[in-house]
Amino acid sequence: MPATPKFCRGLAAVLAGLVLFVGAARAEIKVGYSDWPGWVAWAIAEQQGFFKKHGANVKLVWFPNYSDSISALSSGQLDANCQTWSDTMAPLAKGIPLKVVLVNDNSAGNDALMAAPKYKGVKDLKGKTIALEEFSISHFVLATALARNGMSQKDVKVVNLSAGDAAAAFLSGRVDAATVWNPWVNKIELSGKGKALFTSKDMPGLVPDLLVAQEKSLAAHRADFVGMVKAWFEVEKFIREKPDEAVKIMAKVVELAPEEYKVFLPGTRFFGEKDNIDALGPASTPHSLLATAPVIVKFLEENKLIEGKPDFAKAIDASLVKEVAKK
Repeated sequence: MPATPKFCRGLAAVLAGLVLFVGAARAEIKVGYSDWPGWVAWAIAEQQGFFKKHGANVKLVWFPNYSDSISALSSGQLDANCQTWSDTMAPLAKGIPLKVVLVNDNSAGNDALMAAPKYKGVKDLKGKTIALEEFSISHFVLATALARNGMSQKDVKVVNLSAGDAAAAFLSGRVDAATVWNPWVNKIELSGKGKALFTSKDMPGLVPDLLVAQEKSLAAHRADFVGMVKAWFEVEKFIREKPDEAVKIMAKVVELAPEEYKVFLPGTRFFGEKDNIDALGPASTPHSLLATAPVIVKFLEENKLIEGKPDFAKAIDASLVKEVAKK
């Protein structure tokens, strides 16, 4: 019958359309994360089914080297990444269209300048060698510590190593000090070979840890990102109400015993709904990114860690958090 081929072609077109629709609906957003308590916590959302519950089709991508995740987001290999406010300034200054959609936490002691017990203060490190992951949050912490003590990077010798390698270099005695974050801070303390001379607790509000998205990915997958925000608020509640269960999940990701990982939680202030509304709000609100940004940019500029002027205000998108808060 002549009508049959026509019908079949029509059916094929419909089926092809359905396949394309299903494929589009199942498209994952790739989100980079690395070894920091506020970001490892995303594993709770994955394992407890919070992503699925809120319709967020997310693929978490692990980065052993944190700096690599920043590059991956900037080059478009990721839809979003977990990174600090200070580490977001350089790509913004280059004009890369990024949006901050969520604040996971504030570091409250988990980033530190570690040195041998013989050094009593930051000033004692003049002329000494300090290992750190260049252009990461560790660089910012060191710059802040030096400035607070009337010094600059010209007063020390900086060796560029990943956080884990920086800790290893310090523990082996190849460098005099290291600026790292947990779990390496704790490893150095437990070894008895080093102590903290300056930590993120000494610079409150200046180390916010964020979920940063590519602008085009946010526009294309807004529902998934809204779902991620909802999932995060459940994660924050889960950590508060069931810390032991939370620690077991997080510790497994980084291959540590739960009792070892638990010590990292006090140095991380996890942000729930209200904290996020404040942080993504005007400069007058507590923990505001707008309030801390000028301080961060000033340090980055003074220490030649950034080129150009970042439009940080344009990068803040509070609409997702506000949308979730209304429901």
